[in-house]
Amino acid sequence: MLNNRALVIIAVLAVAAWIANSSMYIVNETQRAIKLRFGEVVQEDIQPGLHFKWPLLNTVRTFDGRVMSLDASASRYLTKDKKAVIVDSYVKWKIVDPQNYYEATSGDEQMAERLIAPRVDERLRNEFGKLELSDIVADRSVAAAQQKKEAKPETEDAAKEETMDKPTNDLDAAMRNELGVAILDIRVKRIDLPSEVSQAVYERMRSERHREAQRYRAEGRQEAEEIKAKADQQSKALLADAREKSETIRGQGDAQAATIYANAYTQNEDFFRFYRSLESYRDSFGEQSNNMLVLSPDSKFFQYFNGANGEQPSAP
Repeated sequence: MLNNRALVIIAVLAVAAWIANSSMYIVNETQRAIKLRFGEVVQEDIQPGLHFKWPLLNTVRTFDGRVMSLDASASRYLTKDKKAVIVDSYVKWKIVDPQNYYEATSGDEQMAERLIAPRVDERLRNEFGKLELSDIVADRSVAAAQQKKEAKPETEDAAKEETMDKPTNDLDAAMRNELGVAILDIRVKRIDLPSEVSQAVYERMRSERHREAQRYRAEGRQEAEEIKAKADQQSKALLADAREKSETIRGQGDAQAATIYANAYTQNEDFFRFYRSLESYRDSFGEQSNNMLVLSPDSKFFQYFNGANGEQPSAP
């Protein structure tokens, strides 16, 4: 009798424990949850914390409420000028309406991504169809130059943000209504050109750079000629001014010298004539002179070599 009562008590406690365990559930801060009754949603968007439910009557479905990333496969799009580009992109999304998400996807994350991916592809196809290939190539060139400097490619980021804002907003509005998810961001990771397009694009870029280089060289030559002409003009003006000043100074010096010679000559004419004759002898008969003179012995040039009668002249 006692054994049967003990078994009953144990069974009751076990049932009570099972009921208590089945009646309580926890929603983490990173989760979004809904409560179902026989498959029908009776409570949506349950907040994080400890909650209760009826065992067997209610079931709880929890979903990851964090931001999730969907890497889309590289796709081939046509630009406005009918040129092909290969775009590799990804999408950031998260659940914002658990009930709508459950009803649209049965809570299957892979199904949600399969529904989001074609919509993203459609939006990107439309956006790239509005762009010229030259604009896309220019953005990629700026990005490559900035990356070589190990700096953030601000120009490329600005262009991508401007390009991706509209498809992100449009797709976000559509996905909130259809799937209960928010599209937070659509980003382009890489843009490549098909092999048949790359060569033509590179040839055109090389031709444009060649024309630009020729233009810079022509402008440089023109500026060099202008600088050279100005320098020649300035040098001629400086030389002319220097010659004018030198002639003026030389004339002033000659005038001063003539004045000095004249003053000296008036003080002692005989000594001055004698001194000038000695200078003439030195210049004519010096070691550095190769002059040949044909003169008469009685020439005035030799007046200080012989006296009036052929004798040495007396001292003055």
